[in-house]
Amino acid sequence: MDLKEIMARNLRRIRHDENLTQEELADRAGLSMRYVGAIERGDVSASVTVLGQIAEALGIEPGELLKNTSAPK
Repeated sequence: MDLKEIMARNLRRIRHDENLTQEELADRAGLSMRYVGAIERGDVSASVTVLGQIAEALGIEPGELLKNTSAPK
């Protein structure tokens, strides 16, 4: 699984855990809802800047979006 897919999975999970819609997250992060949706589907790669905006909007460290929790340890 590549980082784009890992970020997509983590973003979707964390957003759902926070009970946020894509629109609410997009508003908090200063992004478009379509762009947030594309990131969650793994259609686009988010820049480091966007990664930071999303993490700040979710109140988490940016690295949380890139952790591969399904990888064997």
